[in-house]
Amino acid sequence: MSARLDFARVKALLLGSRKTRDTEPPRTQGAPAEENFSSDVKKGLPQDTDDEPSLQDVADAGEHDQELNPGGLSFEEDTAGGRGRHLGVFSCTMLIVGRIIGTGIFSTPSSILGSVGSVGASLMLWVLGFILSACGLFIWLEFGTMFPRSGGEKVYLEAVYKRPRYLATYVFAANSILVGLTASGCIVFASNILEAAGHEATRWTTRGIAVGTICFAVLLHGLTPRLGVLIMNGLSVFKVVILLFVVVTGWVVLSGKTSIQDPHANFRNAFAGSSNSSNDYATAMFKVLYSYIGWSNVNYVLNNVKTPVRTLKIAGPLGLCICAILYLLANVSYFAVSTKEEIINSGVTVASLFFRKVFGPRAQKALTVFVALSALGNVVTVTFALSRINQELAKEGLPLPFGNKFWASNWPTGKSPLPGLILHMIPSIIIMIAPPPNVAYPFILNVQGYPIQAINLFVVIGLFWLRYHKPNAPRPFKVWLPVAVFFLASIVFLLVAPFIRPSNGVGDTPPLPYYLYCLVGIGVLAFGALYWVVLRQVPRWLGYEVFQRKEALSDGTFVTVNHYKKIQ
Repeated sequence: MSARLDFARVKALLLGSRKTRDTEPPRTQGAPAEENFSSDVKKGLPQDTDDEPSLQDVADAGEHDQELNPGGLSFEEDTAGGRGRHLGVFSCTMLIVGRIIGTGIFSTPSSILGSVGSVGASLMLWVLGFILSACGLFIWLEFGTMFPRSGGEKVYLEAVYKRPRYLATYVFAANSILVGLTASGCIVFASNILEAAGHEATRWTTRGIAVGTICFAVLLHGLTPRLGVLIMNGLSVFKVVILLFVVVTGWVVLSGKTSIQDPHANFRNAFAGSSNSSNDYATAMFKVLYSYIGWSNVNYVLNNVKTPVRTLKIAGPLGLCICAILYLLANVSYFAVSTKEEIINSGVTVASLFFRKVFGPRAQKALTVFVALSALGNVVTVTFALSRINQELAKEGLPLPFGNKFWASNWPTGKSPLPGLILHMIPSIIIMIAPPPNVAYPFILNVQGYPIQAINLFVVIGLFWLRYHKPNAPRPFKVWLPVAVFFLASIVFLLVAPFIRPSNGVGDTPPLPYYLYCLVGIGVLAFGALYWVVLRQVPRWLGYEVFQRKEALSDGTFVTVNHYKKIQ
């Protein structure tokens, strides 16, 4: 009997933790089935019997226990409006693959190798990055199936940190809007396109093309949402094909049947020259983890996902594993073709060096076009997901210029959040124009990585809090707690180690101080807290109270609207 029960539990886990009909409470005598069906339709739940019961449970949990309802909108209100549920398993897997594979695997292996000093240490970091990302994925799977709404960390922080009210929302919003950028991908696209065309990549030429890239992605998703998803999926498949070509080429080189002399040289005594500085490893790990960023991409758009609980549990592990295998084998290919010194001095396009040495200058130029298209695919994918976060923040009542109703809407098509896309575009353009590109790219990577880890810290702590205070809450997926502990320990290390002086004394973004990106990241989060104080606390000190009401927009979207009233 126990063996059968264990098998049933495993089967339930793999198939979406589905409850069978014989475990449900019996339907009241004479109650028509249509009532239950119409109730599900009213709640905006998908009618897939594989996923409906678990989604029904988590939706009802928020209605019966307000402590399990993130933010101020109900599940029905939060999932209303827009194009509805249109992303299946394939699109969600490509959403993860397209987000993870962007500029990182083509651009950052050289700086990672330069930080840690050896081929062996570099490969170990890529493996460790996958393990840490998998641990994070499992934690986000528990949260995502427990709260199947768009917004990702915004939703999970709101579910846990309800006091002071909305402080977590404002802090997360500061990071999402100010640092959740696609600037680095646009810069890489621009520089590679100019190189392929044989033009000099001057500062303003690079900036102009980068700005045009983000504008293209915004208009694509904002005005033609169906075409945007098709192009996004197509570019993701294209990136997988390119990496497979790099991997197969590396195998041929390792076989000794090319002009590359001694392709095994880097793998002899692979750990020679490894750095002894924890700062070097922490900074390199930030870049590796940033290259893996995207395993949580589906969590940001769950309002658009068909049968979200089941789809999330399939697409998440599948997408991450595809990318991890390709990443590790692509690095092996790079190390088989070039020496350590050549890779370290290659700049931001180590893949171009790879193709030049194997196939010659013409192939290098062709690969530059491929890298540019990969960067474009990353920009298109990131823009799609992060605009949904901006929309969710506006729906929650975050005060923004011109009123949050505009930024929460799906104007003008009624199917895609063009205002949320614009809100993502504005800070990205500012970052692209302000600093020099050669300094901006590595610094942006570091700045984006640090506050993300700080937010992840509070999300993981929130997991333990919910397990303790809400042990009986519906959880279609449960992460093994030692995995969460390991992920928590790694986050603490990544937050502390960057403040330790690196071995070269200057870090990898000279002339900027090595610790500056940490301070900037902390400053971004502090700005969110200050914004909360100014808009939520100062009015109270002045004798005003913040009242909230819900409004339904013309496109069906529900939004929370704040107004201030003088206390008599």
